Amino acid sequence: MKIIGLTGGIGSGKTTISKEFIDNSIKVYNSDDRAKFLMKNSKNIKNKLLDSFGSKIYLSGSLNKPYISKLIFSDSKSLNLINSIVHPEVLKDFIDWKSNLNDKYIIYESALIFETGSYKLNNFNILVTSELNLRINRIVNRDKLDKEMVIKKIQSQWDDEKKIPLADYVFINSSKKANILKVKNLITYFNSIFK
Repeated sequence: MKIIGLTGGIGSGKTTISKEFIDNSIKVYNSDDRAKFLMKNSKNIKNKLLDSFGSKIYLSGSLNKPYISKLIFSDSKSLNLINSIVHPEVLKDFIDWKSNLNDKYIIYESALIFETGSYKLNNFNILVTSELNLRINRIVNRDKLDKEMVIKKIQSQWDDEKKIPLADYVFINSSKKANILKVKNLITYFNSIFK
């Protein structure tokens, strides 16, 4: 089974592109969604997060998202610590998930495949890009955050210029119609190389 990494900076539209793959019957592991699930449900992760950050990290058993956002987007040490706790568990979860599949290839969607070096484990890597102002507006509208916080979030990730040389394919997120065609062309390509 081949693994295709799908990544892009926050607000680039990588989840929209992954939905196009799902609509074409390609299985997608969304590591960001699974990380949130595991942070809420894994005793191992919860204990490590509580030990590292105290009880404020959870509110009534749920993740305290505003507190976590403030932590990770204003302090790189906190971000690195959370990643060191959560990412190994997400990787184990992904390995379990794919062990039950029998597909020729699957998509591994993650915001940080280049930053963490996990792109090296993939057979092919897609980088989704989008104009900066479009990304900012998407996040402001989606997450109801102020522009300053959104810019901090974007700046906490590598910029596209650093990621582009590591990608096998750069997917410029433009219109829905163009995106559908690009995904179909990629699927045709994957079907030809992954037999």
